[in-house]
Amino acid sequence: MKDEGRAHGIELTLDEVLAERDITLTELSLRVGITLANLSILKNGHAKAIRFSTLSRICRELDCQPGDLLRYSEPFSS
Repeated sequence: MKDEGRAHGIELTLDEVLAERDITLTELSLRVGITLANLSILKNGHAKAIRFSTLSRICRELDCQPGDLLRYSEPFSS
């Protein structure tokens, strides 16, 4: 379900940040030591949580702040 993450209102914008920096998901995976499968889950908005250590490694490699990767929008109501 594409909008599953919208139930809580948090969206990950990893795909946008990667595009801005012209970095592939595969390259990021190699740099941060996170599997391509797990990064794909984050990129496609299917993650239910993210560890601070993971967020920190991604931010370090992309030279960004957590707020560059996360966006809040009004959640869907049930």
